[in-house]
Amino acid sequence: MLLISFGTRPEWIKIKPIIDIIDGEIPYKILFTGQHTSLVEEYLEDTFVVNSVDTGDNRLDSIVCSLLNKNSLFDGITHVLVQGDTTSAFAVALAAFHRKIPVIHLEAGLRTFDIDNPYPEEFNRTAISALADIHLCPTNTSASNVLSMVGHNSKIYVTGNTVLDNLVGLEPTTNDTVLVTMHRRENHAQMKDWFLVINHLAAENPDLEFILPLHPNPNVCKHEHLLRDVTVVDPLSYDQCIDLVRTCKTVITDSGGIQEESSFFKKKCIVCRKVTERAEGIGTFAYICKKPSTLVPLFESIISSGEFIVQKECPYGDGHASEKILEIFKTENI
Repeated sequence: MLLISFGTRPEWIKIKPIIDIIDGEIPYKILFTGQHTSLVEEYLEDTFVVNSVDTGDNRLDSIVCSLLNKNSLFDGITHVLVQGDTTSAFAVALAAFHRKIPVIHLEAGLRTFDIDNPYPEEFNRTAISALADIHLCPTNTSASNVLSMVGHNSKIYVTGNTVLDNLVGLEPTTNDTVLVTMHRRENHAQMKDWFLVINHLAAENPDLEFILPLHPNPNVCKHEHLLRDVTVVDPLSYDQCIDLVRTCKTVITDSGGIQEESSFFKKKCIVCRKVTERAEGIGTFAYICKKPSTLVPLFESIISSGEFIVQKECPYGDGHASEKILEIFKTENI
C-alpha cells in the first residue's frame, strides 16, 4: 500500500491529481502532517490519517520529531510518496528510509544550489533526493540535477508538474489587475521594503488594481498597514487564487507554484527572490527581482511592453503529469 504524505495546501494541490487518478487503481493511505490546517481544512476528510505537529522551541525540530518513531503509520505500507521540499516531507522520507520502505519523490530535482535560498527547502529537497528510490521530475533540467547527484542507476522520470493538471481547460484572459503574493521566510527581514515599493507601484498606476491575499504569517501581517493603495484580501481558496492568475495582467510573487501556474496561463511573473529553483521560465515567463529597489523599473518594463500573453509553451509540463505517473506506478509495481 502507498502512503501519500502532505502537510501544506501547496503540497495537497500537487498530490490531489495523483490521488484522483490512482483511486481504484492503486491502494493508498493519506498522512496529513498538520502545518496548514486553516488553509486546507476545506479538503480534509475523515479518511485522512492526521498526525498533528508538536510545538517546541524550534518549529523545524518539532516537525521532524513529531514524524519519527511513528511505527503505526507505516503498517502495511510498501512505498511512501512525499512532495516537494517541506521539512515534513523530509521527515516522512527519512522515517521511511529508516524502515527500508522505498521513497517516491514528487517534484524532484528542483535546485537553487544555494543552501540559504530558500531555507530550509533547498536542504530538504536535496536530502530527499539522496534517499529516494523513485524521482518524479517536472522538467529535463530537474532530472539532470537528480542524475548528477544520484547517478544512472536511480529511477528518474520526467513527468511535468502535477500542479498544472488542475488547470487543463481553463483559458487565460487579461484584465486590469495585478496579483501580488509575498510570504517567504527569506523575505521576512525586508517585507516592509517590499510592501512600501508595492504600494508605490499601486499609487503610481491607478488604472491597475493591485490585489494581495494576505498570508497569515505574523511576519507578513504586521506590515499590512503599509498597503494603503493595494486591495488587501484574506487568504483565498485555491480556485479563487487560480482565477486571479488566469485573468490578471501580470504577477508579482515570491511563490514557487505561482511561477508554474502563471506560465501555464502564459502570463509574465516578477519573482521577488534572490534565486529561483524554476529556472526554465526565466527571461520568458519569469523575471528575477533580487531586491525591492529594482522592482519599479522591472514592473514598468513589463507593463510598457504591452505583451501580457506570452506566445511560448509552458516549460513545466502539459497538464497531464498524473497520467504519466500512473503508468510509472504500474511499471514499478507500486
